Amino acid sequence: MVKIYVVDNGGQWTHREWRRLRDLDVDTKIVANTTSFDDLKKEKIDGLVLSGGAPRIGLVGDLGNCAEYLEKADFPILGICAGHQYMARFFGGNVKPSKIPEFGKIELKIIKENELFSGVPEKSVVWESHNDEVEIIPDNFYLLADSVNCKTQAMKHKEKPFYGLQFHPEVEHTEYGEQIFRNFVKICEK
Repeated sequence: MVKIYVVDNGGQWTHREWRRLRDLDVDTKIVANTTSFDDLKKEKIDGLVLSGGAPRIGLVGDLGNCAEYLEKADFPILGICAGHQYMARFFGGNVKPSKIPEFGKIELKIIKENELFSGVPEKSVVWESHNDEVEIIPDNFYLLADSVNCKTQAMKHKEKPFYGLQFHPEVEHTEYGEQIFRNFVKICEK
């Protein structure tokens, strides 16, 4: 059984991320973002989800030991909302306040095929809840998806299995959220 832990960064939907994974028969649990990388390695995890966080945390905040996870991990990582923003900042990208903060349903447009979006149509409805966004992705990432008001909805590291999503695939309003989690599980099983 694949083992994927969810790092709690204080987001309102951390338990939904955990539940999505649990419902896909993943060995999962929520861990504090102060958990050391060495402790995670002892657990022999196959992947990690960096949850969303409190407002503005992706823009200026510190997410516990998330820097250590991003620096040392050799397993897949999925950053969601603030986790995505923090990932971009860690690798040299830029996060800024959104010109038009997004709350509710928006149309996602996939602009580059990737296994994370396998089985997801080019356009679908996803759920947003953010005041900040990734303005410039890091040099070692490429863009996967955008929307009318947010140009960086999804990104992937060019060499590592690290993914960032601005939207929330864990909530029921995201049409293909379960499929995205299913795909992430498959990535972690490799």
